[in-house]
Amino acid sequence: MAAVKASPYEAMLLDLGLPKRDGLAVLQALRQAGNNLPVIVVTARDGVDDRIRGLDLGADDYLIKPFEAGELLARLRAVARRKGGQAQPVLSNGLLSLDPATREANFGTSAARLSAREYALLHALLLRPGAILSRAELEERIYGWNEEVESNAVEFLIHGIRKKLGQAAIKNVRGVGWMVDREAQQPSAAPGS
Repeated sequence: MAAVKASPYEAMLLDLGLPKRDGLAVLQALRQAGNNLPVIVVTARDGVDDRIRGLDLGADDYLIKPFEAGELLARLRAVARRKGGQAQPVLSNGLLSLDPATREANFGTSAARLSAREYALLHALLLRPGAILSRAELEERIYGWNEEVESNAVEFLIHGIRKKLGQAAIKNVRGVGWMVDREAQQPSAAPGS
């Protein structure tokens, strides 16, 4: 539950056979907390009553083990499409915009499709324009729990975004973190650039 509260996920796969807590209790707690994250229950419990209870407690879909990976991916795409009943809006800040549907970023005349992690980083910055996010804050939003992160991973992603969109897309506040301006503007061409 802590991971769900800490990071904005697109969907949750919930196995009912959790080692320390019943999966349906987790689902019920999630819904009682007002979280509308799409949830696909995956379980070996194949009784009709089990499926009805899972769906009534707030599951968006119910998948019985064993299943094919392709079917799981199709169901994930389907709940993502239905999430909130609408497509996620394009984030825009001055000349900088980010389309969640295509992971395409635009900055002035530059446009590029971003990798999943580049997208997550730029998305985190665009959600808080003018705010400086530290390396730790960005890592928390980009990487999963217990995932090993290289010491220069954030810099590597920022370098990739800047290479695609231009240096001014993301500002560095030395020793503190990174940000996008409240109204992102492309700088006028400097001599020698």
